[in-house]
Amino acid sequence: MFHGILWMILVGGLSLGCSDSGTDEEVPEIEPKGITYEESQEVFPNPERGFYDHTEAHGPGDDLTPGQVGSLKSENVSLIIRVYYLGDYKDSPIDEAMLEMINSDMETVRDAGIKAILRFAYTNEMEGEDAPLETVEGHVEQLAPVLNSNKDVIAFIQAGFIGPWGEWHNSSNGLTTVENERKVLFKLLEVLSSDLLVQVRTPGAKQRIFETAEPIGEAIAYTDEFRARVGHHNDCFMAGVDDYGTYGNIEAEKAYISQEALYVPTGGETCPPQGDYPDCAKAREEMKLLRWTYLNRDYYLPVISGWKDAGCLDEFKRRLGYRLVLESAILPEEVDQGDNYSLQINLTNKGFAPLYKSKTTSLVLVNKASGEEYPFELAVDLREVKPGVPYTIEQEVELTGILVGTYDLYLEITDESEKLENRVGYKVRLANKDSWDAESGMNKLQQQVTVLAD
Repeated sequence: MFHGILWMILVGGLSLGCSDSGTDEEVPEIEPKGITYEESQEVFPNPERGFYDHTEAHGPGDDLTPGQVGSLKSENVSLIIRVYYLGDYKDSPIDEAMLEMINSDMETVRDAGIKAILRFAYTNEMEGEDAPLETVEGHVEQLAPVLNSNKDVIAFIQAGFIGPWGEWHNSSNGLTTVENERKVLFKLLEVLSSDLLVQVRTPGAKQRIFETAEPIGEAIAYTDEFRARVGHHNDCFMAGVDDYGTYGNIEAEKAYISQEALYVPTGGETCPPQGDYPDCAKAREEMKLLRWTYLNRDYYLPVISGWKDAGCLDEFKRRLGYRLVLESAILPEEVDQGDNYSLQINLTNKGFAPLYKSKTTSLVLVNKASGEEYPFELAVDLREVKPGVPYTIEQEVELTGILVGTYDLYLEITDESEKLENRVGYKVRLANKDSWDAESGMNKLQQQVTVLAD
């Protein structure tokens, strides 16, 4: 079709010869109409990233309530951490009431349009007791059906279970050996859905468990291999030279996390610093190096307040995790019905980290007259949009079943779960001015296309 050929001319820079007299006549090259987008500095929530709110439960009756989480999205918070203390079950199975409460909590999370980071522990006291290995493994088995059935609203799971606060230290049952840590972690990975990522407390623990200091890379990223499903959390972030023992070989382990966090998440909270409080420049440097994706907004509050007073807190609210920005696009203004639509969309990730959950990305055409929507899924994995690296979506989209008419163009990024795919609160917003359609949860590409009769 003529318009398909014209698009080849525009994109490929081809020139065709044509003449009724039989002599070659060069057709002037026509510059394609490109679109450039303006970045927004607005703070807004996106799934599985950002500052989180801390919550915990110590047994049945400590249910998460809508009042605890209902206003979080309006505060630009899309994450909570939910720590479940199983102190009443150190010598017995978890009872049905506790399991039902966890399931109910996840419903409350879902209703609020947020996601949860989960951790399980037996004590919140330094001298408290955890549970024997056999009990831990039994509890993991019991929890698996509840966790797997609610995986749509679980952002990440921290390995937990071992020691005070589930932070893998001072175990009263000898669980801090490499062998026992491996058994707990592998039990979690065995029974949990392979798309649930588990985080361990220190990089050294992961290296010892898997017997390698080699970071994961593209070869195994996003697969169901155990090592590719394990990330990191640090509950004394920027608290000192080694973050209260988080690091052994400090520089090497930070470099290790920096590479790993291209594919698996890192996050946590600050705690009382052992020396100087981390200023904005230091915090920015660490978050960028370690590809920080989430952080407790309430602890350690003097550190958080220091960033607010210094004027960088809003920057961190924007940049924790991913922040995808439209840079430019080449989008044809006409296409023949039945022809492929050639698009080029250029993105940059201005956040500290990539996406870690796979999303469904679609080009959506919305008819100007009828409002009818025509979504076309793109063969793209936005987890590949790494921080600071330009990324191009360049595809031929087969516009099947679409009527003649004029359409507005949108980019829609949805959760893969059927439970959440149509929920606006779980769609990904791009950081551009005049782009977000809050009603539909789609990103305006600021371009129209007219579909012409064949």
